[in-house]
Amino acid sequence: MRTHLKGINTIKRKLASGEVRTYYYHRATGKRLQGPPGSPEFLASIAAAEASTRQRDKGTFAGLIREFQQTAKWRRLAESTKAEYRRIFTFWEDQFGTCPYPALEDKAFRRAVIKWHDQFSEEKPREADNRVTVLARVLSWATRDGPLKRNVMDGFERAYQGDRSEKIWLPEHVEAFMAVATPEMKLAMVLALHTGQRQGDLLLLTWNNYDGERISIHQGKARRGKLKGRLVTIKCTKALKETLDALPKRSTLILTTKTGRAFQKRYFALQWEKTCKEAGIEDLHFHDIRGTTVTMLFQAGCNLGEIVSITGHSLRRAQDILDKYLARTSTMADNAIAKFENVLETNSAKRTAKQEKQKHAK
Repeated sequence: MRTHLKGINTIKRKLASGEVRTYYYHRATGKRLQGPPGSPEFLASIAAAEASTRQRDKGTFAGLIREFQQTAKWRRLAESTKAEYRRIFTFWEDQFGTCPYPALEDKAFRRAVIKWHDQFSEEKPREADNRVTVLARVLSWATRDGPLKRNVMDGFERAYQGDRSEKIWLPEHVEAFMAVATPEMKLAMVLALHTGQRQGDLLLLTWNNYDGERISIHQGKARRGKLKGRLVTIKCTKALKETLDALPKRSTLILTTKTGRAFQKRYFALQWEKTCKEAGIEDLHFHDIRGTTVTMLFQAGCNLGEIVSITGHSLRRAQDILDKYLARTSTMADNAIAKFENVLETNSAKRTAKQEKQKHAK
């Protein structure tokens, strides 16, 4: 029986007789595993090695991380978030894995972490904040539901102070973007402008979520085939409805690559960044479109309560956006959709011309 197991080192040795023999070792403990892979003896060796690892880490920061990964709080995280946490756990284990619980409650531990944070944040402030934030969350859980008495990392001062509350896509930004974007990126812009939803939710949006008048969507990340987060129903603006009704259904998903496949998160980000660069747009992100969406929804007849129930803004923030930007975005819906429809018409004309040419050739 052949099996693939993580955390196992495979070593081949040539014996004096000329025979090549394979040995298996548990990577974390270095213990040799008995029996052939997949056999009861082999699996029992792994279990014993894992048990010794837990025993070895007991009462230390490394053990605290293992314990955290057995909680319901951990299981509720999206897989992408778990992967990011594991990356950061590896870093902190290298730094403080053998620290016992009392040391984690000492101010000297906080000073060591803050010293690292101050130095690392000079070059990468957001990454420094991210690593310490994950550490603080584990310690917070350990203080509330685990073995620690206090979280010494509570209230650490972040290095990155970026405030994007004043960032918004204005008509000139959208026009520049639409002028150089591919049809796929144009559709992404139209969807973002007229729904105010996060990028991850739009990439998962299916035709079943659209009934011809409204889009219904569960806000939040996908987890183990299920959706979490509240359900919101968004009445389509005239521009968004016209766009969706004119689109060919190449997939169960609305937003796809040019070959009709689902966008991978990283690939979509690269395409979006490339388009922004070509359009000469700097310091504006995908999620900054939400501020513009507030004005779009208001123009479509939504009141403030309806707007914030969709976008998640506070009533005060939504009103501030309208007061500041409404006059400058009054024609954005018409401009954005007109440019997208032109692309559809052009592509349709090309296909028709090609079909006619092939017909006459026959």
